[in-house]
Amino acid sequence: MKRDHSPEPLKARKKDTTPPVHPSNATGSHLTITVDELMNLRLVAFGSRPPSLIIRGGLVLSLHTGEILPRDVVIFGRHIAAITPWDHFLTSGEEIDARGKYVSPGFIDTHIHVEYTKLIPGELARLSVPRGTTTILADANCIANVFGGRGMDFMGETSTPLRIFRQVSHKIPGNGPDIELGGTSIETAELCERVSQSNTATLGESNPFSLDLASAQKQAAALHAGKRITGHTALLENEPLWAYAAGGIGDDHNAHQPEDVIERLRLGMMLTVMSGSMNSNIESVFSDILAYRDGLNHFSFCADDKLVEDLDSEGHIDHHVRKAIRYGLDKMKAYQMATLNAAKYYRIDHLVGSVTPAKLADLLILDDLEEVHPSMVIVNGKLVARDNKALFSNTDVLPTFTLNSIHIDPHFLSASAYHVKPPEGKTSAWIQGMEMYDGYFKRAFHALLPSDPSGTLTCDTNRDILKVVVIDRHHATRNCGIGYVRAFGLQRGAIACTTNCENQNLVVVGTSDEEIASAVNEIVSLGGGFVAVCEGKLLGGVKLDVAGCMSSQPWETTRDDSIACDAAVRNVLGGKLKSPFMIASFIGLVAVPDLGLTELGLVDCKTQGLMNVVLTEEEVASRDYKSTSTRPMRICCRCPSHAHDVHRMMDSMTALA
Repeated sequence: MKRDHSPEPLKARKKDTTPPVHPSNATGSHLTITVDELMNLRLVAFGSRPPSLIIRGGLVLSLHTGEILPRDVVIFGRHIAAITPWDHFLTSGEEIDARGKYVSPGFIDTHIHVEYTKLIPGELARLSVPRGTTTILADANCIANVFGGRGMDFMGETSTPLRIFRQVSHKIPGNGPDIELGGTSIETAELCERVSQSNTATLGESNPFSLDLASAQKQAAALHAGKRITGHTALLENEPLWAYAAGGIGDDHNAHQPEDVIERLRLGMMLTVMSGSMNSNIESVFSDILAYRDGLNHFSFCADDKLVEDLDSEGHIDHHVRKAIRYGLDKMKAYQMATLNAAKYYRIDHLVGSVTPAKLADLLILDDLEEVHPSMVIVNGKLVARDNKALFSNTDVLPTFTLNSIHIDPHFLSASAYHVKPPEGKTSAWIQGMEMYDGYFKRAFHALLPSDPSGTLTCDTNRDILKVVVIDRHHATRNCGIGYVRAFGLQRGAIACTTNCENQNLVVVGTSDEEIASAVNEIVSLGGGFVAVCEGKLLGGVKLDVAGCMSSQPWETTRDDSIACDAAVRNVLGGKLKSPFMIASFIGLVAVPDLGLTELGLVDCKTQGLMNVVLTEEEVASRDYKSTSTRPMRICCRCPSHAHDVHRMMDSMTALA
């Protein structure tokens, strides 16, 4: 007698009396499949229940084997039920014709600061999901420095189809009160609790020069919870790199030279190949593909800091895939890096990252694997974008607490707040400055500047030496750090933004104290954002009313305002940087050598101590100068050869190696 082995219909089964699935804080457990969903998926795959959607006739990327297979993708609800030969199941509730097209998992960005796009999460979704990026791992350290935990919660959720996994900011504020105050603070205990939650994928990137007890506590908490730890190795090597790695650091997005990449791979780190608005590591990383051998399985992609206008013109993770292929990477390897590698390493491959059964149906349908322009994007088994257009709206509610966050002491509305004097009896002085290069990296230098008839040191636009100030914009105190910077190329005017990394203070780069004061006045009027000024006139502005770092407007409006503002900097002020406001934001970052600038002053990144901006003659002349003051003084140029253009303006004998 033949037995019927078909599964019992779900509605006919007796009530399940077994214990329910127990609560879990494992990464993504809040998104995992339910018992009912799993039962239905098995019935659909068995053929005894109709699917809700079939993607027919496609060429499916089988990323586990590196094959491209002629398959249908059978979907029920928000999950993939089966991958079958073409036309195996003949009926479906809905069908998508994918004949001649490729089917890929949705792309994953493994490290991004959404705030630096200038968009709130729902607007980023409208921009990036149609381009194929359906999942992001996001470190909300910008808004966390303004509003603390409630800001992190706001950035960690959206009602749109964009999946957000959190990278819990490592330290708020990013540094100790001896060099930085910031807008607010979050206790170590709260960060340890947050990193243990299911919506968290990693502990966020940390200052590689800080090896304190609190950082160890958070790293241990992350590892105990089974989370990865996002890295920021800042091109360290030898003992400093080994010490940083010993804290359980799991990835790095700074390394780009093949020898540095290989060293991090040998340390067990995932290389998250970064391409943002300040710089792109794609070409450099893939300049010697064969050198990585099996290490290619340990690569993923991230945008890190990328502006709305660049996401629109270049793309998001689709840009990485496209460029990597053009630089010689095998197509399937590129798609693995954008999907499966990322999902496996960050322990979300039970949810996303492959076109396989029981995964969430986050899928891309592409005409061409090299061009990487999805014709359709599916999330949770629903069509959400077609031909680069979102089929959904951003309905996220903007909390009122995120608005009106700019608080500046009236003292800073006057040019006198920014005067820097030479030593008594002198008409000139040596200053310690920093030259921006390769995005947010800074090369220390010193130069001799003259004073004007009033006895105030002046900028030198001929040598591209401009003044930079970082002003407390959180508490309206009179805290203000003043320094000097090169690389912006401004011949007149000033630029300002309320997005100083990491503490989100107001940073202004200008050609004179009067222009700096004018920019501060415009920022106050705008209520936060970017401005470009010249001779008392506003040339352009981008209103970032949400926490002073994001816009409440549609992404198209923010893009257009940004492009116009950058054009004013370039065409009127003479600026020569591609992303002047973003690079200005990173002058303050003390986690990247050589120098940083906070509202408390100039910081030596290596020692994490404050240093003087104006040098005495003795300090300039002595290579072995030892400070007896409470403000450690050293000339911080560490270039061994002094071969860069900036060194032509300084006596190399006065530079400490």
